[in-house]
Amino acid sequence: MDMPTRLSALETAQKFVKERFPDCDAALLAGSVTRGEATATSDLDIVVFDKDIATPRRESLIAYGWPIEVFVHNLQSYKLFFESDIKRARPSLPRMVSEGKVIRESDFVREIIDEAKRIIELGPEELTEKEIELKRYFITDTLDDFIGSDNKAEEIFIAATLAEQLQEFVLRANKRWIGKSKWVVRELNHYDPVFTEQFVEAFSNYYSTGNKNMVIELAEQILEPFGGRLFDGFSIK
Repeated sequence: MDMPTRLSALETAQKFVKERFPDCDAALLAGSVTRGEATATSDLDIVVFDKDIATPRRESLIAYGWPIEVFVHNLQSYKLFFESDIKRARPSLPRMVSEGKVIRESDFVREIIDEAKRIIELGPEELTEKEIELKRYFITDTLDDFIGSDNKAEEIFIAATLAEQLQEFVLRANKRWIGKSKWVVRELNHYDPVFTEQFVEAFSNYYSTGNKNMVIELAEQILEPFGGRLFDGFSIK
């Protein structure tokens, strides 16, 4: 028996908003389906604006054959989430809104989209010298653990920590947004595709061969413009 064909992403989003949020002021379809990057397991990200709701919320559900994540905001709460995302340097909501496809118009939704686009273009706040120093110290500490370890099981997790620290440092030190999970590689590619290839190759080589040299060289290359490794003389007050 043939399985019924589900509606397209856009048709599903329109149907979902019409039936579940009939009185909302505006709505956007966002995420991978709007970027042309959807996979077989992609969900629909739908951002709903309703000036009458008291509290913002996020819901996950399955409807019309699609996994759906819906982000519901009033006209004040989205600003607070924008501000929070800017402070953590991970612009989840601004990016969704900036890339979103309008599925319910309003007299303000285009202004919110433009606001989100300005945030993405501006980037996060610059790291202070003290923040750079702190990150250098902790990267150095992890790098030393990685170099000195002869326990393969421990090394795997040390390497994972080092990769996380290095990608965040590179992006933040260059006033770029950071990411999580698949967005790590995406944000690195936004910064420098050639460097991203080098970064991935270094860690892939370590995980496949156990040879640490490429990772060590990568870490030292990243730290060098900022003064290199940091241990002697470091203090936290």
